[in-house]
Amino acid sequence: MIELYYWPTPNGHKITLFLEEAGLDYEIHPVNISAGDQFQPDFLAFSPNNRMPAIIDRAPADGGDAITVFESGAILQYLAEKTGKFLPTDVRGRKTVMEWLFWQMGGLGPMLGQNHHFGTYAPEKIPYAINRYVNETNRLYGVLNKRLEGRDFIADTGYSIADMACYPWIVPHERQQQNLDDFPNLKRWFTAIGERKGTIDAYAKGKAEHFTPTVTEESKKILFGQTAKSGKQD
Repeated sequence: MIELYYWPTPNGHKITLFLEEAGLDYEIHPVNISAGDQFQPDFLAFSPNNRMPAIIDRAPADGGDAITVFESGAILQYLAEKTGKFLPTDVRGRKTVMEWLFWQMGGLGPMLGQNHHFGTYAPEKIPYAINRYVNETNRLYGVLNKRLEGRDFIADTGYSIADMACYPWIVPHERQQQNLDDFPNLKRWFTAIGERKGTIDAYAKGKAEHFTPTVTEESKKILFGQTAKSGKQD
């Protein structure tokens, strides 16, 4: 049994995509990031960056005590190694998947996250910041579009954790001010993954009533006003 600490954000969706595709038993524990659940001491005990997703594996491969994992990329790698699925074992195939997983973690996710912040949530609309991140989003879409030329998936070895990591960040493409028609290879890939049963089932979990995100002025303070001193908002 995998215990998943989750909220329906792109990073949260990455993990349900894997769990549904792999057919693993799992239980979701909602972490309402708008209400500050990520600051609860019991959650911080195994997710010290006060971010979801995080997991607890009650049946680790070594047969020992439960293993906790935080950070979505680390979770995908851990689950892939645990199950032997969606991560090649040969050195070249594994290298490629890990390159694109790290590309998503270091570029696609953070840059598109800033796009969301300055375009949607920031109290002051700063044209320079909006243009900066919309343009960088466009550049990254172009990188992925080029990679997918002549390929069904990001890696040549088939559907992998690299695809699972990237797909949820493309879902809100309209909010990111991107037109998928400008990226035909990306659009083809995006459509195909969206039609997979694992994807449909994963996103259905995120539509459950008790996961409905609520963004208010108070929740913005919780989400965007954190400091090292307080661990929360100023």
